Order: sequence, then C-alpha cells, then structure tokens
Amino acid sequence: MSPAVPSPAAGTRAGRRRPRHRRGGAAVLACALALTGCGGGADPASGGGDTLTVFAAASLREVFESLAEDYETRNPGSEVVLNFAGSSDLATQIEAGAPADVFASADASTMERLAQAGLIDGEPGEFARNRLTIAVPPGNPAGVKGFADLAGVRLVACAPQVPCGAAAARIQEVTGVRLSPVSEESSVTEVLGKVISGEADAGLVYVTDALAAGGEIEAVPIPEAAEVPNSYLIGAVAPDAPEAAQEFINSATGSAGQALLQEAGFQPPADRP
Repeated sequence: MSPAVPSPAAGTRAGRRRPRHRRGGAAVLACALALTGCGGGADPASGGGDTLTVFAAASLREVFESLAEDYETRNPGSEVVLNFAGSSDLATQIEAGAPADVFASADASTMERLAQAGLIDGEPGEFARNRLTIAVPPGNPAGVKGFADLAGVRLVACAPQVPCGAAAARIQEVTGVRLSPVSEESSVTEVLGKVISGEADAGLVYVTDALAAGGEIEAVPIPEAAEVPNSYLIGAVAPDAPEAAQEFINSATGSAGQALLQEAGFQPPADRP
C-alpha cells in the first residue's frame, strides 16, 4: 500500500503551539536577528504573500515554530506550513509526492536517501547535532541509573529505521548492551509520550526532548551517547523550491537559528566550535 500523502495543511497551525517549557526563545531570536540582520537571509520581500511548506523532524518542533513565527513577521502576508514527524516518515511522504519546500532531517542517512533520488536541491548542510538520553517517570521508580539498566525494565524506543532508533542501535554497539523494547515508535515524541503516561519504565529520547518535557520526566544521562551523536541536515526540496526556502534555511543555519537550537539543548554542527 502506498504511504498516505498529507495535504498541505497537515501538521500546520492546528498542530502549532508555543513552547510550553522554554518561553525565552522568541526573545533570543529577536536579539540575534537584531545583531545579524536576520541571519543573512534573502530579501524578506521575496517571500511576502507566499506559503512555505517545511517538513521537519519531530524533535525540531519548538525551534522551528519560533523560526516560522519570525519568518512570517519578516514577510507580511506569508505563511509557513509546518509538518512534524519522524524523519523516515517525512522522507516517505516527500518520495510519494507530498508538497514540501524545505526538509530538515534528524540524521544524515535519511537526507542522503532523498538526495540520491534527486529530491534535494543542491548540497544539504548540517546545522545541529543531538544525542540520546534516558527519560524516566518522576522519581525514577524502576531505579534506572545507566544504559545497561535498560535491559531489565519496560523500555520504549524508536523503531530502527527512525533516526533515534538508529542512534540507540549505535549505542548498543558501543556498550555491548542488547535491548528488547516492549514498544518501538515512529518518532521520539511518541516515546516520550509513553513515558509521561506511565506506559513505560524508561524511554530513549533526545536530550532536547527531555529538556522540553520539564518536570514531566527525569533524565538519566548516557555518557556513551556523546560518541555517536545524530547529525541534523537541512535542504531545499527539488526541483521547484522557491527562493523563500533558502531564506528559511539561512535562518536555521545562521546565528539566530543557532542561538535557538543551543537554547533548546542541541549541539552546534561539526564545523562550529
């Protein structure tokens, strides 16, 4: 069965919300833009009145919501349509013909998959890195202290084809610990949701998602995760990406977007200190 292709409204304003746990993002962005001239983006007038469709990994939700709000402010009459899901699912949607102008993936292999298919315009660039941590319910009732403890608890993780699942597999290789999740999800936000709801003793999520969850969960660090970070790439979707796509990409890769990403707990890309 062919994958369902969402309408342009999928994951848009009905799913858009202001960050619940970090309220300083807009202020950080405004300050950074004032210092950088909007991060070196294209002429704001070029995107005015247009609709820009951005497909982004679920872990980027809060940052990209702030970037979208800023883009719309700088381009009166424009609208940014945001579609958040697991990177693999988003890639499948694009391959099936879903309308997208920008794609931001939580790993390099998913982006490369689209690039090899001729669906990415030019060379996508790394704009952030992330790493896994262990999310547990408040009080950590199962007593999880490290990655090895996950072998003996009700664990929820991402499916292997999802970037966060691939990251978990890499940590298993580094540690020699083999895990048997009771459930495998299609995005890191679904993993987090099962921990918050009490359906799991622990879940493997990104550091950024654990930070955004605030007091709803506790985080147990995984030192080995630093050895195998996830590389986040962004690119314009070929063949007809509008000029506005590059403006949005510039916002994410420039100092304004980088300030938001680091506030959210992301690490800078490899080519930046």
